[in-house]
Amino acid sequence: MKKQILQTLLSFLLIFLIHTAVSAQQKLDSLLIVRGFCIGAPKPAGVDAFVKFINEELAPRKVNTLILRVDFNYQYESHPELRDSMALSKADVKKMVDACKSNQIRIIPQINLLGHQSWASRVTNMLRVYPEFDETPHVKMPVEYKWPNPDGLYCKSYCPLHPGVHKVVFALVDEITEVFETNAFHAGMDEVFYIGDDKCPRCSGRDKAELFAGEVRKIRDHLATKNRELWIWGDRLIDGKTTGLGIWEASFNNTHRAVDMIPKDVVICDWHYERPDQTAVYFAMKGLRVITCPWRNPQVALVQVDDMLKFRASATKVMKDRYYGMMQTVWSGADDFLAGYYGKKTDPKTGTNTPWNTFVTMYDKINALEAPQAAEKPSKKKGK
Repeated sequence: MKKQILQTLLSFLLIFLIHTAVSAQQKLDSLLIVRGFCIGAPKPAGVDAFVKFINEELAPRKVNTLILRVDFNYQYESHPELRDSMALSKADVKKMVDACKSNQIRIIPQINLLGHQSWASRVTNMLRVYPEFDETPHVKMPVEYKWPNPDGLYCKSYCPLHPGVHKVVFALVDEITEVFETNAFHAGMDEVFYIGDDKCPRCSGRDKAELFAGEVRKIRDHLATKNRELWIWGDRLIDGKTTGLGIWEASFNNTHRAVDMIPKDVVICDWHYERPDQTAVYFAMKGLRVITCPWRNPQVALVQVDDMLKFRASATKVMKDRYYGMMQTVWSGADDFLAGYYGKKTDPKTGTNTPWNTFVTMYDKINALEAPQAAEKPSKKKGK
């Protein structure tokens, strides 16, 4: 009899705990639909350590979306000539996919498209193998890179109107989304300085906003044939001159008008790292889902979380779910981030302004949202 009573009590306790956990999760989901983390994909030797990080750090913090910047760090079969020398295998990817599945984390791979086809003094794999895709072949890579420079070179772009470029691009996109078993793809498309170049035989004289929007639509429409959605960074869709946001966080080459030309189901990752600029409102009013993305300043991230919560709380029913959530960004590889996160490296110059401290600070605040708020006690007022 006592055993039956004990089993019954344990059953009720289990039901209560499950209900409490589900209710807390539902509350968090209602406040921030996307709770994301974006980082460079690990190299093969670092996969097991990264899987451990997914299980022991991302999942307990209720991260539900992981963007992995893969680029050419995969053993592509469609275009093996574009692989990095040390690249992830299918088995490596499977480990990360399985870890995300078991923790209800949506995994989204990224390949930088259009821009970021070079870095510093070298072109990256696409233009190294297919130099004919270069939007600005007359701009030669310097032996020692400096900014600013007479060519206005930050990163190279591929020409969006080259007749052969999308056959290659779409083969990579299809392969990487298949192996990651995902229904979304991040195309990057940030910091595109070279577009519609005057010396390009295909793009010269064309509207830069139309060129940018056309590339977004091509990628989006290709993904849609397999029921996948497109995510991109949002900086090229903001007018850098009118807003005063400058050449990096916004556009100085008139691509910003593309915001009215792209499909409304494209997800915008809106990054501001030194100031909590409220451009999420702009994107939401344009009919786009928007995610606010901090990097290395924890105080800025805290303000951005408060802003996103405020936007959702005060929005109309139509606008509310366009305020899609928050995502921590990391602009290094996984190994470098994990070294900082686990205290294996420190930099006295940065102090607390690090991606790992920002991640912890932001997610401590986010996870506190699901805890029941203590009732406020009325303050005692002294009599006159």
